Amino acid sequence: MSTTQPIRSKHEARALATYYLKLGQLRNHVLIVLGLCTALRISDLLRLRWDDVFDFDHQRVRASITISEQKTGKPKIIELNRHIITALNLYAGAARPGAFLIENKQTGKAISRIQAYRLIRAAGEAVELEGRVSCHSLRKTFGYHARKDGVSLAVLMKIYNHSSIAVTLGYLGITQDDINEVYRDLDLTA
Repeated sequence: MSTTQPIRSKHEARALATYYLKLGQLRNHVLIVLGLCTALRISDLLRLRWDDVFDFDHQRVRASITISEQKTGKPKIIELNRHIITALNLYAGAARPGAFLIENKQTGKAISRIQAYRLIRAAGEAVELEGRVSCHSLRKTFGYHARKDGVSLAVLMKIYNHSSIAVTLGYLGITQDDINEVYRDLDLTA
Protein backbone atom coordinates (compact mmCIF):
# COMPACT_ATOMS: atom_id res chain seq x y z
CA MET A 1 0.00 0.00 0.00
CA SER A 2 1.45 3.35 -0.98
CA THR A 3 1.80 6.24 1.42
CA THR A 4 -0.50 9.19 0.92
CA GLN A 5 1.39 12.11 -0.54
CA PRO A 6 0.69 15.84 -0.54
CA ILE A 7 -0.59 17.51 -3.68
CA ARG A 8 2.59 19.22 -4.84
CA SER A 9 1.09 21.60 -7.39
CA LYS A 10 -0.84 24.61 -6.12
CA HIS A 11 -2.70 24.60 -9.43
CA GLU A 12 -3.84 21.02 -8.81
CA ALA A 13 -4.80 21.82 -5.20
CA ARG A 14 -6.92 24.74 -6.45
CA ALA A 15 -8.53 22.49 -9.08
CA LEU A 16 -9.41 19.99 -6.34
CA ALA A 17 -10.76 22.77 -4.10
CA THR A 18 -13.04 24.16 -6.80
CA TYR A 19 -14.24 20.90 -8.34
CA TYR A 20 -17.38 20.58 -6.21
CA LEU A 21 -17.97 24.34 -6.26
CA LYS A 22 -18.34 24.18 -10.04
CA LEU A 23 -20.89 21.40 -9.59
CA GLY A 24 -22.82 23.42 -6.99
CA GLN A 25 -22.10 20.82 -4.29
CA LEU A 26 -21.24 23.28 -1.54
CA ARG A 27 -20.96 20.80 1.33
CA ASN A 28 -18.32 18.83 -0.55
CA HIS A 29 -16.56 22.05 -1.55
CA VAL A 30 -16.37 23.11 2.12
CA LEU A 31 -15.03 19.67 3.07
CA ILE A 32 -12.08 20.00 0.69
CA VAL A 33 -11.39 23.69 1.39
CA LEU A 34 -11.35 23.05 5.15
CA GLY A 35 -9.10 20.04 4.67
CA LEU A 36 -6.61 21.98 2.57
CA CYS A 37 -6.65 25.18 4.65
CA THR A 38 -6.75 23.92 8.25
CA ALA A 39 -4.56 20.79 8.32
CA LEU A 40 -7.21 19.13 10.49
CA ARG A 41 -7.43 15.37 10.62
CA ILE A 42 -10.57 14.12 8.88
CA SER A 43 -11.93 12.88 12.22
CA ASP A 44 -11.77 16.44 13.61
CA LEU A 45 -13.11 18.01 10.44
CA LEU A 46 -16.14 15.72 10.39
CA ARG A 47 -16.93 16.53 14.04
CA LEU A 48 -17.34 20.24 13.27
CA ARG A 49 -20.82 21.63 13.72
CA TRP A 50 -22.29 24.80 12.31
CA ASP A 51 -22.05 26.37 15.77
CA ASP A 52 -18.25 25.97 15.59
CA VAL A 53 -17.95 28.05 12.42
CA PHE A 54 -21.05 30.25 12.36
CA ASP A 55 -22.24 32.91 14.81
CA PHE A 56 -26.02 32.56 14.70
CA ASP A 57 -26.60 35.67 16.84
CA HIS A 58 -24.83 37.89 14.30
CA GLN A 59 -25.54 35.71 11.23
CA ARG A 60 -21.92 35.52 10.08
CA VAL A 61 -19.03 33.12 9.77
CA ARG A 62 -16.72 33.19 12.77
CA ALA A 63 -13.16 34.54 12.41
CA SER A 64 -11.72 31.44 14.09
CA ILE A 65 -12.67 28.07 15.47
CA THR A 66 -11.58 26.34 18.64
CA ILE A 67 -11.57 22.57 18.90
CA SER A 68 -10.13 19.84 21.05
CA GLU A 69 -8.31 17.40 18.79
CA GLN A 70 -9.82 13.95 18.99
CA LYS A 71 -6.50 12.10 18.65
CA THR A 72 -4.37 14.22 20.99
CA GLY A 73 -6.99 15.85 23.22
CA LYS A 74 -5.07 19.09 22.74
CA PRO A 75 -6.93 22.36 22.20
CA LYS A 76 -6.46 24.05 18.84
CA ILE A 77 -7.43 27.51 17.63
CA ILE A 78 -7.61 27.98 13.88
CA GLU A 79 -8.03 31.38 12.28
CA LEU A 80 -10.26 31.03 9.24
CA ASN A 81 -8.65 32.40 6.10
CA ARG A 82 -10.48 34.12 3.26
CA HIS A 83 -10.86 30.88 1.29
CA ILE A 84 -12.61 29.14 4.18
CA ILE A 85 -14.79 32.17 4.94
CA THR A 86 -15.84 32.47 1.30
CA ALA A 87 -16.68 28.75 1.09
CA LEU A 88 -18.65 28.88 4.35
CA ASN A 89 -20.53 32.01 3.27
CA LEU A 90 -21.59 30.26 0.07
CA TYR A 91 -22.75 27.26 2.11
CA ALA A 92 -24.36 29.29 4.94
CA GLY A 93 -27.85 28.68 3.56
CA ALA A 94 -27.57 25.19 5.06
CA ALA A 95 -26.61 26.52 8.51
CA ARG A 96 -28.66 25.17 11.41
CA PRO A 97 -27.76 25.38 15.09
CA GLY A 98 -26.45 22.05 16.34
CA ALA A 99 -26.20 20.49 12.86
CA PHE A 100 -23.01 18.91 11.61
CA LEU A 101 -21.19 21.06 9.09
CA ILE A 102 -20.50 18.14 6.75
CA GLU A 103 -23.84 16.47 7.26
CA ASN A 104 -25.38 13.39 5.75
CA LYS A 105 -28.85 14.75 4.97
CA GLN A 106 -30.45 11.30 5.32
CA THR A 107 -29.18 10.58 8.83
CA GLY A 108 -28.56 14.06 10.24
CA LYS A 109 -25.12 12.86 11.34
CA ALA A 110 -21.76 13.78 9.88
CA ILE A 111 -20.80 11.89 6.75
CA SER A 112 -18.55 8.92 7.42
CA ARG A 113 -14.79 8.90 6.97
CA ILE A 114 -15.30 6.45 4.12
CA GLN A 115 -17.75 8.80 2.39
CA ALA A 116 -15.31 11.71 2.86
CA TYR A 117 -12.56 9.59 1.30
CA ARG A 118 -14.81 8.70 -1.65
CA LEU A 119 -15.69 12.36 -2.24
CA ILE A 120 -12.06 13.48 -2.11
CA ARG A 121 -10.86 10.59 -4.25
CA ALA A 122 -13.61 11.21 -6.83
CA ALA A 123 -12.67 14.89 -7.06
CA GLY A 124 -9.00 13.95 -7.43
CA GLU A 125 -9.81 11.58 -10.26
CA ALA A 126 -12.10 14.12 -11.93
CA VAL A 127 -9.36 16.77 -12.00
CA GLU A 128 -6.83 14.11 -13.00
CA LEU A 129 -4.48 14.34 -10.04
CA GLU A 130 -1.57 11.94 -10.20
CA GLY A 131 -1.09 9.45 -7.41
CA ARG A 132 -3.23 8.43 -4.49
CA VAL A 133 -5.42 11.22 -3.10
CA SER A 134 -7.08 10.70 0.26
CA CYS A 135 -8.37 12.64 3.23
CA HIS A 136 -4.85 12.74 4.64
CA SER A 137 -3.54 14.20 1.37
CA LEU A 138 -5.32 17.43 2.27
CA ARG A 139 -3.57 17.62 5.65
CA LYS A 140 -0.20 16.87 4.10
CA THR A 141 -0.77 19.37 1.27
CA PHE A 142 -1.21 22.15 3.82
CA GLY A 143 2.22 21.47 5.33
CA TYR A 144 3.97 20.89 2.04
CA HIS A 145 2.95 24.27 0.64
CA ALA A 146 3.34 26.11 3.94
CA ARG A 147 6.92 24.85 4.13
CA LYS A 148 7.63 25.82 0.52
CA ASP A 149 6.27 29.28 1.35
CA GLY A 150 8.80 29.60 4.16
CA VAL A 151 6.90 28.47 7.27
CA SER A 152 9.36 26.99 9.76
CA LEU A 153 9.37 23.35 10.73
CA ALA A 154 8.79 24.38 14.36
CA VAL A 155 5.57 26.21 13.46
CA LEU A 156 4.35 23.31 11.32
CA MET A 157 5.13 20.88 14.13
CA LYS A 158 2.99 23.02 16.44
CA ILE A 159 0.15 23.28 13.88
CA TYR A 160 0.14 19.51 13.42
CA ASN A 161 0.57 18.89 17.17
CA HIS A 162 3.38 16.46 16.38
CA SER A 163 5.72 15.30 19.12
CA SER A 164 8.84 15.48 16.95
CA ILE A 165 10.28 17.25 13.94
CA ALA A 166 10.90 13.82 12.38
CA VAL A 167 7.16 13.14 12.20
CA THR A 168 6.55 16.57 10.66
CA LEU A 169 9.29 15.99 8.09
CA GLY A 170 7.55 12.76 7.09
CA TYR A 171 4.37 14.71 6.39
CA LEU A 172 6.07 17.11 4.02
CA GLY A 173 6.72 14.47 1.38
CA ILE A 174 10.01 16.00 0.27
CA THR A 175 11.20 14.40 -2.96
CA GLN A 176 14.36 14.56 -5.05
CA ASP A 177 12.54 17.05 -7.31
CA ASP A 178 12.11 19.38 -4.32
CA ILE A 179 15.80 19.05 -3.51
CA ASN A 180 16.77 19.67 -7.14
CA GLU A 181 14.62 22.82 -7.16
CA VAL A 182 16.59 24.23 -4.22
CA TYR A 183 19.91 23.59 -6.00
CA ARG A 184 18.59 25.03 -9.24
CA ASP A 185 16.95 28.16 -7.83
CA LEU A 186 19.33 29.24 -5.06
CA ASP A 187 21.10 32.37 -6.30
CA LEU A 188 23.91 33.52 -4.03
CA THR A 189 26.63 34.52 -6.48
CA ALA A 190 24.94 36.81 -8.98
